[in-house]
Amino acid sequence: MDSSILIIVLSLSVLISYAFDLFSSRFRTPSVLLLLLLGGITRQATNYFGVQVPFVNTILPTLGTLGLILIVLENGLDLELHREKLSVIRRTLVASVLSVAGITLLLASVLYLLLNDSFYHCLIAALPFSIISSAVVIPSISNISYGQGEFVVYESAFAGIIGVLVFNFLLLSRDSIWGAVWFFARDMLIMALLSLGCCFLLLYLIGRINHRIKFLPIISVLFLVYAIAEINHLSSLLLILIFGLFLNNTELFIRGQLSQILKNDLFEKELDQLKNLTAEGAFVVRTFFFLILGYAAVPGELLDRDALIVSAIFVAVIIGWRWITLRLTYQGPMKPLLWIAPRGLITILLYLNIPQDMRVIGFRDGIPILVIVLSLIVMVVGGLGQKPVLPNE
Repeated sequence: MDSSILIIVLSLSVLISYAFDLFSSRFRTPSVLLLLLLGGITRQATNYFGVQVPFVNTILPTLGTLGLILIVLENGLDLELHREKLSVIRRTLVASVLSVAGITLLLASVLYLLLNDSFYHCLIAALPFSIISSAVVIPSISNISYGQGEFVVYESAFAGIIGVLVFNFLLLSRDSIWGAVWFFARDMLIMALLSLGCCFLLLYLIGRINHRIKFLPIISVLFLVYAIAEINHLSSLLLILIFGLFLNNTELFIRGQLSQILKNDLFEKELDQLKNLTAEGAFVVRTFFFLILGYAAVPGELLDRDALIVSAIFVAVIIGWRWITLRLTYQGPMKPLLWIAPRGLITILLYLNIPQDMRVIGFRDGIPILVIVLSLIVMVVGGLGQKPVLPNE
């Protein structure tokens, strides 16, 4: 492909995604749904003109991993751990645990009854569908009340971390459950210590680097440590979350003389710059991930009757269990919060990371995308009767 054409395609993709974001905030249509649709249309157009887009299936997992890192970092930089937030933190943490555990068990039971594979394989296949997507949720909460928006932001952040940790634990427990417990506890301790060391080092660098290019090297260090930890099968996302929480809540961890050493007078301004850079990076990666995902989707797999039936059952179970979870953890009107349970990037990424020999026999490849699309449609339809919320509400 000519370099000028490639630059035009990439630039148009970002501009179209930005337009979709503006459109979605006005008309309550998730931009992810529009990106998937655009990707599917692009596939049909390239097939019609005989154009081949190379490395699609190779790029997708890499983009998903980058997007996951940036989204978790963005979530961490948004979460406040002040005393007045303890109630919402406690309730959303319980909601996240109940959601991941309950939906995984229910969907695994559905798969076990339908496909009769081992329950262990069914658990691994079901877990990616138990995690609410912060990549979809955060851009879609502008029209709900502040309390509901805060609840779903914390919930999606915790669910992403818990879901990935449980997924890694399930993979470790293939041979021995007690061996998995030992390795998992050891890895968590190693990552917690490594994360704290990285936090102090990177905070020191933020305060001391005077070069005009400051945050890209710091984010690159995070990517590097994440990749090394991932190669060694450590809980690498924990590092990203702890770093984000650490920076956004330094007053809890850095006090007295230590604050003078590690922070400077421009810290708050620089933190805002890092938040903006992370948000824009996550936006770009999310754009290309969902575009390529829509492009990579095989129409025949999406129109498969069994895949459609199973996907509809999955979404019904997700919404049903969400009603129970909200009844137990949320204080206030449940609508439209009940319908805000979209699946997205993390669902696809975990599904792609299931080892081939641990996949459920007979599980249709079109189900993950169909569940994402159906959950987005439910969110749109569920919010149709909701009146717009004023900024001060």
